[in-house]
Amino acid sequence: MIRSILALSVITSSILMAQENDTVAEAEKVESTFMDRFHFKSDLRLRYESIERDDKDNTYRNRYRLRLGAKVDLVDNLQFEVGMRSGFANPTSGNQTFYKDQSLSDYFWQSLRFNVLGLAYKSDNSTYKVGRQPYMMYRPIKSQLVWDNDVSMNGVNYQYKDDTKIITVGVNRPTWEEASEARDDVNLFLAQYVHKTKLEFAKLNVGAGIYYYDGLKGNTTLFGSSKGNTVVNGVYTNNYHVVEGFGELQFKDVFGKAFKVAAGLTYNFAANKNNFGYDLAFQLGKAENIGDWQVKYSYTDLEDDATLGAYSDSDNFGGGTAAKGHAIRAKYKMGKKLYLAGNFFFNTLYESKSRIDGMRPNYERVQLDAIIKF
Repeated sequence: MIRSILALSVITSSILMAQENDTVAEAEKVESTFMDRFHFKSDLRLRYESIERDDKDNTYRNRYRLRLGAKVDLVDNLQFEVGMRSGFANPTSGNQTFYKDQSLSDYFWQSLRFNVLGLAYKSDNSTYKVGRQPYMMYRPIKSQLVWDNDVSMNGVNYQYKDDTKIITVGVNRPTWEEASEARDDVNLFLAQYVHKTKLEFAKLNVGAGIYYYDGLKGNTTLFGSSKGNTVVNGVYTNNYHVVEGFGELQFKDVFGKAFKVAAGLTYNFAANKNNFGYDLAFQLGKAENIGDWQVKYSYTDLEDDATLGAYSDSDNFGGGTAAKGHAIRAKYKMGKKLYLAGNFFFNTLYESKSRIDGMRPNYERVQLDAIIKF
């Protein structure tokens, strides 16, 4: 009898332990599945920068850029995307200068602003985005002729992508940017088409786009500065109905390195003069694995009203348009999450951008970066 009771106790205990283990395993599985819905991506960049130009005092400063991002899988194919960036809502830069006379804690977190806040739905080859999202336009060798790296779109955008083409369309409102100072609302209607061809020796991408701003002429500047565009008494004198065209060749192996070469142009058909710009560039190498490096050279010439200066490259020319010159950008992957980089700009500013009448000043800018991804 006692043996029977002991045996029954052992069997009962084993069943209870098994059920408990199953419950724990199920709970861990549920927790793991729940956490798998979250995807985080952040980075910190430390930068030393010097700016020397003929028409004003030189600038030497230490800066940082902090970006925090997350994507949450709500249901299949639907994500909520959120991101914050330092820089007090600067639409084309997250750079923040270290202050000598202010404690870091007083402004480090205060400078963070949302640069991504919206929904993204993916279905087969299509992506739909609603809210504040990073740009979706294709840029050959990441050209910033029309679009700076850090621009966000504020509205509804769609992209179709397959092996032969990329189609992007959208309706946006730049004045929804937190930093916008424009008196009246501005709408942006965009469309871009890219045709991709696989050649025997390379990949060829050819594309064109149109970016139609409605509400700029007669309006005050978007973000408090002309950025090279023609402005009288703080008011735009032109509209910006911008078309772009570009071609890009991608070679997988040239002297053992990936190699890309590209050319692009921009034309504002809403302005009668100073409305053309172009960019020529090549890149050797790709900083993909530890020890890899890449270097990019570009020559850019942007007339005053060739594109909207508020959204074009914020580093070259001191930001915006109305200049021409050379840019060299290099990057080296030092560790799994660590990069070293340097950017060097040698420009000539047009008279409209000079601080001295009748002068075309030289503009030289150096940026030395350490980038940590986490």
